[in-house]
Amino acid sequence: MKLIKKTALGAVLSLGMFSTAYAAECIAPANPGGGWDFTCRQIGKIMYDIKAVDSPIQVTNMAGAGGGLAYSTVVNERNTDEDLIIAASSATTTRLAQNAYGGATADQVRFVGAIGADPGVIAVGADSEFTSLSQLVDAIKADPGSVAFAGGSAVGGFDHLKPLMILQRAGFTDITKVKYIGVDGGADAITQTIGGFTQAMTGDMSEIVGFLKSGDIRVLAVLTEDRIPGFDDIPTAKEQGFDVVAVNWRGLYIPKGVSDEVFDIWADRLAKVAASDEWKQAMVDNGLAPFTKVGGDFQSYVDGLVAEIQQLSKDIGVIQ
Repeated sequence: MKLIKKTALGAVLSLGMFSTAYAAECIAPANPGGGWDFTCRQIGKIMYDIKAVDSPIQVTNMAGAGGGLAYSTVVNERNTDEDLIIAASSATTTRLAQNAYGGATADQVRFVGAIGADPGVIAVGADSEFTSLSQLVDAIKADPGSVAFAGGSAVGGFDHLKPLMILQRAGFTDITKVKYIGVDGGADAITQTIGGFTQAMTGDMSEIVGFLKSGDIRVLAVLTEDRIPGFDDIPTAKEQGFDVVAVNWRGLYIPKGVSDEVFDIWADRLAKVAASDEWKQAMVDNGLAPFTKVGGDFQSYVDGLVAEIQQLSKDIGVIQ
């Protein structure tokens, strides 16, 4: 069946390193135009351009259930497909942690790596009394009801969880008292904050660049390992004493049933893309920051992230 399917798609060129004679496929678990589609098309194109693979990588859009349809298809129908990669992001791990994929778990696939990310941020209005992340955290610890966050995700979504991770690192455990208002996207969250309806905004860097340049907001922290090139004056949460890295990473997973050798081959290919000038330009063009975790290092990161999101989601009542 696999032979018929791949021949029908016209995928007849060899990857060179596998025993099959067919080009690889990247599943984007959404319609064309979104972040997962971008991941497949950009990474696939660059892999071919830099000769990390011998043939163009075919992109298949498989929208449904917020990535759940693709995940189920990979787990149940293509678990040993060595020529398959699937686009993933922080949304993938959040949904897995919150059991949004109908009982599927993160250990049913192998996460190969992430090579770029939209950095998480905590921002306040330009005239806010808070000038550092520590001041904001201290205010919440003293009076949890005094600060409300606005974010573009629903309650329990990744935007909601970012400030909770920071507060937990600060020793604040009563996170159900933290106020969060989910609105329709990052721009609305910033508007709420600028207007004084909320005291802080939690979201992604790409959502706030325009407001930052216009002077409407102050970014208290970026949730990355290192400061973001071009925004070097914004400190990370880590350097302010809060060991949190929370980014909307762009990466890949592959079927669990493939060999360690195949896993390493895909990890190596992804690492080559990360190191390429082509990918560096793609990140600049699309507002992504460097975030390279490949192979076992990334799998460990995902495992830890899923466990933390699972616990936080239980603590705030999103899941049982």
